Amino acid sequence: MKQLPLGVRLHDRAIWASFQVAGSQQAVQGVKQLADAPATSMGWLWGAGGSGKSHLLQAVCAQLPGSGYFPLQQMLSFGPAVLEGIEALCCVCLDDVQVLAGQPDWEAALFRLYVEIEARQGRLLLAADQPAVALPWALADLRSRCMALPHWGLQLLDEAQQRVALQTRARLRGLELPDETAVYLQRHYPRDMNSLMSLLDTLDLASLAEQRRLTVPFIRAVLSLPNE
Repeated sequence: MKQLPLGVRLHDRAIWASFQVAGSQQAVQGVKQLADAPATSMGWLWGAGGSGKSHLLQAVCAQLPGSGYFPLQQMLSFGPAVLEGIEALCCVCLDDVQVLAGQPDWEAALFRLYVEIEARQGRLLLAADQPAVALPWALADLRSRCMALPHWGLQLLDEAQQRVALQTRARLRGLELPDETAVYLQRHYPRDMNSLMSLLDTLDLASLAEQRRLTVPFIRAVLSLPNE
């Protein structure tokens, strides 16, 4: 895994191959084009929690040496100065941009970053839970620039697509996740991808430690779930 400023680390499984595209083909294509662009390229990625925004931003960073992933929700306590100097990165990927909207100091810092990256002909990928037009911007110039960016929307996966995503992630780790096991996880835990992927992380470690397959009885034991 790559060490980034302020201790932020990329998830080692957040790569293109482990992303379940499903109904988000246009969004994935747009983000890949941004990552492959030779000069100035900017975009706005949006979708509900668990739709894969963070995954795609980190996949871009995994592809591009010298890029940076910044989860702003986790960085608010550092203040707007956290954005200073990062315009020199190959690609700046800012997650949870919605948390900055309506905060003048943060918006001013983001606007300066935008202008500096544009002047350097760099790449900037912004991600939020809504399109730019829906956010309560305080700075009109920033609002207009964000609204003018190409927008790519992500769709939440349905239950069948979630199972495929889980099984794909498991295979990349050298695990097999049978259909009945994936269904069992969906029935007993929140059916959002963040929760399900966290469960898979836990099960991966347990399976490695005990050299066990991901069967339903094994999962019940690891997660302390009652028999049905």
